[in-house]
Amino acid sequence: MASALSASLTVVTVTDSITLADRVEDLLPQTQCTKCGYAACRPYAEAVAVGTANYNQCPPGGIEGVARLAALLGKPVIPLNPANGVERPRPLAVIDESLCIGCTLCMQACPVDAILGAPKQMHTVIEALCTGCDLCVAPCPVDCIAMVPVTGAATGWDAWTEAQARAAREHHDQREARLARERNAAEARVAARRAASSTASEAAAAVSAASAAPADTPAPAATVAAADDADARKRAIIQAALERARQKKAELAAKGAGPQNTERVSADVQAQIDAAQARRRRLGIEETAESAPTSPAADAPATPRVPKP
Repeated sequence: MASALSASLTVVTVTDSITLADRVEDLLPQTQCTKCGYAACRPYAEAVAVGTANYNQCPPGGIEGVARLAALLGKPVIPLNPANGVERPRPLAVIDESLCIGCTLCMQACPVDAILGAPKQMHTVIEALCTGCDLCVAPCPVDCIAMVPVTGAATGWDAWTEAQARAAREHHDQREARLARERNAAEARVAARRAASSTASEAAAAVSAASAAPADTPAPAATVAAADDADARKRAIIQAALERARQKKAELAAKGAGPQNTERVSADVQAQIDAAQARRRRLGIEETAESAPTSPAADAPATPRVPKP
């Protein structure tokens, strides 16, 4: 009897841990397209669970998705809300590589890391990972991305599978975890730079105070050493950065892989690219040729198209 009671309690615990939001999320296609009006599928699921969002706001799920949610919630099947979009065949993002300028804005917008590329290099879409969310189209400053239907007449859940939904959710979660790590690392770098700057400022102030003292008053040895160390560190950092830039420029030139299509970049487009790069530099996460391509999706099993030279 004790073992039976223990088993019963275990079942209750497991069941209670699965919330209504979890059940709703499991019925969503996980395209992370934001057409429902929420930042991702999970926030929409939570809103449906508490009643602040209706269950007919997911175009990728289509009318079958509405029916699935209605059955879970014990409500009638209602039409898809046209304000959120229409049910359609699933599209695939395709990049015209002859127009791509390598600005990385599409990579930053992709919710599942399905775009592979590096700054000022050609980008390509990893077909197996693309959810057809459309989010990469709007940020592209040269309109080189097209959404091409790839499922014929099949729409909604007929154009998508449970396995694809699970994979898309995993890639989205992995991307969110990566972005959180990058933000934490950037904040740590900013804090370290501020601390170093504060130390250098204190050393400079001490040197200034020492220089203002009477000529026959020797500056404290520790103060001079601190100032020298701060200056040396600063010079070493600048020199190392310049050397890396020179080496990378030489490597790219040797490969013939310099900036592409730059002669057709308008002033407005260049301003957008410069602004995006400036934001990354301020955050301390500017991608360099040593650390970038790359979307983490590069580890995916699918083989991307080779960029044109």
